[in-house]
Amino acid sequence: MTPDLSTLLGYPAVFLTTVAFVPQAWQSWRTRDLSGISLPMYALFTLGVALWLGYGVAIGSLPVIAANTGTLLLASVVLWLKVWEVRGRIR
Repeated sequence: MTPDLSTLLGYPAVFLTTVAFVPQAWQSWRTRDLSGISLPMYALFTLGVALWLGYGVAIGSLPVIAANTGTLLLASVVLWLKVWEVRGRIR
């Protein structure tokens, strides 16, 4: 069976949008320098990704579920580090 256009677009989109967060998460983890990260923006973004994941589950779309699961994990790491920085626990 030949994949449809949504699959041909969906899986590369999953890969690119999720992998795009790896450098930020790695840099944040390695340096603990989150001075350029906005806590309100990242909190809203992470919540939005969680809602997209819920949407993907609701419609049963594997590309949407996969993309948002990976992105949620990576964004959560950065958000967690930022919260710790704001609380003065990361120096």
